[in-house]
Amino acid sequence: MAATQRIVAGITAAAACAAALAGCANSDTGAGSRQGAPGPKKAAPAAPAAPGSVVRLIGDGSTAYTGQQPHLPRAERLRPGQKPPQFVVFSWDGAGEDSQRLFSHFRKVAKKNNATMTYFLSGVYMLPENRASQYHPPQHSPGRSDIGFNDTKGIADTVEQLRGAWLEGNEIGTHFNGHFCGSGGGVGQWSVAEWKSEIQQAKSFVKAWKTNTGLKKAAPLPFDYDKELVGARTPCLEGQKNFTRAAHEMGFRYDTSGVNDQLWPKKKNGLWDLSMQLVPFKGHRYEQLTMDYNFMVNQSGTATQGDPAKQEFWGDEMRDSLLAGFDRAYRGNRAPLIIGNHFESWNGGHYMRAVEETVEAVCTKRDVRCVSFRQLADWLDAQDPQTVHKLTTLGVGQAPQQGWASFLADKPAPAPKGVPGAPAAKP
Repeated sequence: MAATQRIVAGITAAAACAAALAGCANSDTGAGSRQGAPGPKKAAPAAPAAPGSVVRLIGDGSTAYTGQQPHLPRAERLRPGQKPPQFVVFSWDGAGEDSQRLFSHFRKVAKKNNATMTYFLSGVYMLPENRASQYHPPQHSPGRSDIGFNDTKGIADTVEQLRGAWLEGNEIGTHFNGHFCGSGGGVGQWSVAEWKSEIQQAKSFVKAWKTNTGLKKAAPLPFDYDKELVGARTPCLEGQKNFTRAAHEMGFRYDTSGVNDQLWPKKKNGLWDLSMQLVPFKGHRYEQLTMDYNFMVNQSGTATQGDPAKQEFWGDEMRDSLLAGFDRAYRGNRAPLIIGNHFESWNGGHYMRAVEETVEAVCTKRDVRCVSFRQLADWLDAQDPQTVHKLTTLGVGQAPQQGWASFLADKPAPAPKGVPGAPAAKP
């Protein structure tokens, strides 16, 4: 969502749909929209909770436990000498559905191209403006937010998209709440305790959207957000040091708030460092961060709608740069490619076109898995730590000189029982 833009959307499904959760008709009003993005290998179409499955409401019924997430592939260890898959993660900051209908659009793009994605929800997009005083941002007065709040219609539409996205195998992370950047109380100045407060409040707004909107008969979100929330990206990529300390203590598994080269991930402060990356900036002599906002700043400056005559060209530059980064990894060290975006129509919407064309170009290629951050973390956790360490020794774009079969020929240690990638227990 735009930093200054409010979400507009429609009322969600009625109580009669609550047991099914997905595929319910909107029984109150129409819906508005935003954007979405890509994930894993070919999966069956999203479906309601399995027949006979138990739907256990949590709290006021804003969320519910419905069992294991559908379409979440089981992570497997690499076999000796096996070339790693090429992972690509498409992610969205401040995900929500507004009149642009970008969230719903990119859900369709993802399904069409065998992809799943990560949606970083801003907590205040689940809080109506008339309840703004419930938000107590660190170092700011209650009810303050640099991205505003939502209305009932916008919350209902966003819930509809979040519900469908999760049932399709996508991840719901967090972009926190008020999006405070820079000096004067920005997230870069927050303490560990203040970050913990911000995280808890982001969860609370998701877990109480029914109470805060009065939509008591709407269907719940089909997940327990306390368990679902395992990663985040901080506003403006600031405050990473204290955030990761707080996040590790609160059970998070990864962070994607940094800037890195196209290398295999390592753990930092107990979390997988899945930072966005620098890729060749087509037509320039320097590398560019894999985020739409940064392309915009380097093309049209602070103008979100620059010269109309250049907008299509700028979108092509972004697409070609992302594809150049993909090719460098795909043919080289196979490091996961991490891409960040916003549901925005900056520079005529050409960055959205660039992302969509990138999804279409890469996600159906051989050995490519367009996944969520959660799925990537699952895969990394499933590997022998020595294998991951060996992968981190490869430089940017560097394929093993002796070939993958020789480079990863050593037999990895068996996975301990109960961890991702371990053999299934015998009945």
